Amino acid sequence: MFGKCFDPTGATYGVPTYPWRYAPDGLATRRQLRARGLRPGGQPVAAQVLRPRYRRGPLVAYLYRVDRAKPVRPMTPGKRAALAKAMCARRTCPNCRTDAGYVIPTSLGMCVPCAYPEEQCAA
Repeated sequence: MFGKCFDPTGATYGVPTYPWRYAPDGLATRRQLRARGLRPGGQPVAAQVLRPRYRRGPLVAYLYRVDRAKPVRPMTPGKRAALAKAMCARRTCPNCRTDAGYVIPTSLGMCVPCAYPEEQCAA
């Protein structure tokens, strides 16, 4: 398994490939960059990490160079208002037009009391 995932020259996959947890220093995933307050900033994928799985294809994580990463853009008041409005829309039941207090499940399409009214009367 280790041999299939180790290709530091990039001959097999087109980009340098390393096994899970064996990436060299100076490379990070998007989440790792975000934890440091950085973003890829338009740079191409520098390498990838593969985690083999037995019955399915391998898990792939793309790596970016930390020295080329840019700082995360600050949250603007307009962006904050837009996100608040979007979250409010996700919490509002389209059937009864009330704030459910949680994000409405897409499987139901409405709040739980509207989806199962007979169970709410019994309780």
